[in-house]
Order: sequence, then C-alpha cells, then structure tokens
Amino acid sequence: MRRKRYPDEFKIEAVKQVSERGYKIADVVERLGITMEIAVVLY
Repeated sequence: MRRKRYPDEFKIEAVKQVSERGYKIADVVERLGITMEIAVVLY
C-alpha cells in the first residue's frame, strides 16, 4: 500500500497548530483528517 504524501506546508501548519497555538494533537488529527500514525511522524 502506498503512503500518501503531504506537502511541506501542510506538515508545517499541522505542527504549528500544536506547538504554537496549543491545540491538542488529537484535535488536529481529527480536523485535518489524518491518522494518529501520521501525526507521530510529523511531531
């Protein structure tokens, strides 16, 4: 199975939502429609 590729801008914004804006990772995962496994790779 092929992994979905996310643009760098998407990844940066996802990390900023947690690190700068204080959102919970679970909330960002749900809002962006990504899996927790993807979130672990980003963070």
